[in-house]
Amino acid sequence: MLNLSHKSLEVWKKSVTFVTMIYDLTEEFPKSEIYGITSQLRRASVSVPSNIAEGASRNTAKDRKRFFEIARSSLVEIDTQLEISKMLNYFNPETNLTISQIEKMMNSLFAMLTRLKEKTE
Repeated sequence: MLNLSHKSLEVWKKSVTFVTMIYDLTEEFPKSEIYGITSQLRRASVSVPSNIAEGASRNTAKDRKRFFEIARSSLVEIDTQLEISKMLNYFNPETNLTISQIEKMMNSLFAMLTRLKEKTE
């Protein structure tokens, strides 16, 4: 694997952990949703660290900020998909702690990306 600067970013490391949380959570979703909300949640979660990495590799602040904003937008997309999943009762009651952890992680990542975007020059 490449030894690139994005791998030293705490927000990138945390977002990779977040992907594993989403994959674990969606493992419990109905199999009929594998091509629906499960797939959508997984793709959106992978988008977060991917856009952080791509943004970190860009030469201009404008480009970096754009990719960091896309990563934030993916978090908003995930939040919406999780709300829909709640309404459809896709969460196992025993995973409520996991849901709480995921929501906490999303808020933390969103704040970290906001700060990263603001300080990008």
